[in-house]
Amino acid sequence: MLIRHKLWRPWLAAGLAAGAALVAVPTLANGDTGLANVRVVASTVPANGDINPYGVAVAPVSRGDLVAGDVLVSNFNNSSNLQGTGTTIVEVSREGGVTLFAHLTSDGLPGACPGGVGLTTALVALRSGWVVVGSLPTSDGTSATMKAGCLVVLNPWGTAVETISGPLINGPWDMTAFDGGRSALLFVTNVLNGTVAASPNVVDGGTVVRIGLDMYGDAAPVVASETIIGKSFSEQTSSSALVVGPTGLGLGRDGSLFVADTGANRIAVIPDAITRSTAVAGATVSAGGALDGPLGLATARDGDILTTNGGNGNLVTITPEGFQVAVTTLDNTSEAPLPNGNGTLFGLAVAPDQRSVYFVDDGSTTLNVVR
Repeated sequence: MLIRHKLWRPWLAAGLAAGAALVAVPTLANGDTGLANVRVVASTVPANGDINPYGVAVAPVSRGDLVAGDVLVSNFNNSSNLQGTGTTIVEVSREGGVTLFAHLTSDGLPGACPGGVGLTTALVALRSGWVVVGSLPTSDGTSATMKAGCLVVLNPWGTAVETISGPLINGPWDMTAFDGGRSALLFVTNVLNGTVAASPNVVDGGTVVRIGLDMYGDAAPVVASETIIGKSFSEQTSSSALVVGPTGLGLGRDGSLFVADTGANRIAVIPDAITRSTAVAGATVSAGGALDGPLGLATARDGDILTTNGGNGNLVTITPEGFQVAVTTLDNTSEAPLPNGNGTLFGLAVAPDQRSVYFVDDGSTTLNVVR
């Protein structure tokens, strides 16, 4: 269990209401406001020079090239810093050793993936040893050339064995999973439903799709179902971020699915996400306050929601009821006139010890851990 007051709530403000003002954070002696105990684990730049780490997933088992407890990180940009052109996943050990887990190419994919390869924050590692990563590709790093992409299923050795594409997969941006071992449910945000055609205007076409997978030994997983369970999330093209839309996802203990609704600056919830057959827009759990373009999202074992801000370098802790109870500064670097940590934080994952969190910083192209 997370130690609630010692770890995540060192600055708990009594009576703080959902969506209320920023919780009080002390100014430390070195001048950093609430700078957490952050340790760099390793650089995430592989030999081909890919940068902008986005997705984070902790390997739950040792199989093939996967080692239980190692962290997989997907890269969004290539060595020329073009968005939507990253093709690599690195594997980082707890001691900081880095190996290349997968290098995907458009002509090496085993199935359809409209537009090719451009890896996103959508990344999960399953107990069966399969790894699934999202692709939202561009040809030149601009939103004008974004294509629908796909999900790529990799075996434990990092080899692509199948793709999942079709009308419901349209710009997979982030992902989480309900892992049953021999079966799994993937929950995927999609951000290209009318986005390019409406550019630069905001459209409310973002979706969350639930995909059922059945797994039989070493055979590639079988897609058993595809259901839209979330709809009407805001999406918009962006020159700096390629696209802004619903991003991080995390399952609550009661089967609710929390969504970082970046464009609306809120955390939304989709109830009964595991079983529901209809799509909802998602009720607001928490909005405003310490939130500043929430991107990455994970749920802790005690039920708290952890989300990283795109607008600054902060991690915000929120109870399932919507109370913003702690703000932790993960990145205090700045380039005037932007605030500290602007646009550097994306994917995150709770570590197996449940006392620390892995997160990527694309400003320093590193995987980090905060305790």
